[in-house]
Amino acid sequence: MVPAHALVLLVTLALLRSAPAWAGDEGPRLPCDGPPAPSYAEPGAPPTVQAWRGKAAQEWQPPACSGWTAKGADMLVAVAGSFRHDGEIDDLLARIGGISTKSQVRYWSTTDKGWKPLVTEAFALSGPDPALRRADFTAAQFVKGQNLHYAQSDNRSSGKTVYRDRVLAVGRDNLVLNCENVTPVKMTLLTLFEPGELQATYFLSRRAPGVWSFYSLTRTRMASAVLPVGSDASYINRAVAFYRLVAAIPTDQEPPAAR
Repeated sequence: MVPAHALVLLVTLALLRSAPAWAGDEGPRLPCDGPPAPSYAEPGAPPTVQAWRGKAAQEWQPPACSGWTAKGADMLVAVAGSFRHDGEIDDLLARIGGISTKSQVRYWSTTDKGWKPLVTEAFALSGPDPALRRADFTAAQFVKGQNLHYAQSDNRSSGKTVYRDRVLAVGRDNLVLNCENVTPVKMTLLTLFEPGELQATYFLSRRAPGVWSFYSLTRTRMASAVLPVGSDASYINRAVAFYRLVAAIPTDQEPPAAR
């Protein structure tokens, strides 16, 4: 017989999972597949954000240029912004490759109602083994087809999770990067995401002299049908924190993207 307290927990999680979906459209459109949806915000303005759940997320088919093949997700979160940067793409690649600096990134926690560290520890790896610790990645290591591994401890998960960034395209004016978890994301004994179930694709391009566009799409599949997907605001704030890191915007700058 299932203990009463465990039954209550399972019912609660199931109810959370069946909460009404975000009132969205047919899903996101990546910038490699036409004009992006949502559209880019102008430099100096907060990025445009949107989330999808339910049918729109489950039936969304990624274009070939995304690097993904399987369709669908429990949740999709898009961030589309523009920022000013007078330097070259190498400066931006160095920010992305500076894995150890992720511990300085803060995001707005909807649970704690305050700015919290996004990552408690992060370091680059020479391969998918967390024992292969190495220095941060340099801009020169962002080569098409290259896999860049790193480990990080999330502020909500337990232990270290290994991630892989795969460079799909890179040039003087653009970058396309896939990211996914290589090892499970756990909370104590509970698996939140199996390998490959927490993914993101990033598009970075020079839009005009001194102006760069950024687009990210995060998609999640929970490890169990009874686990709650989580709030839209939490995923949005985490995704926007990375955008701010790349754009050299203080990650704890008010206001947060979502409360």
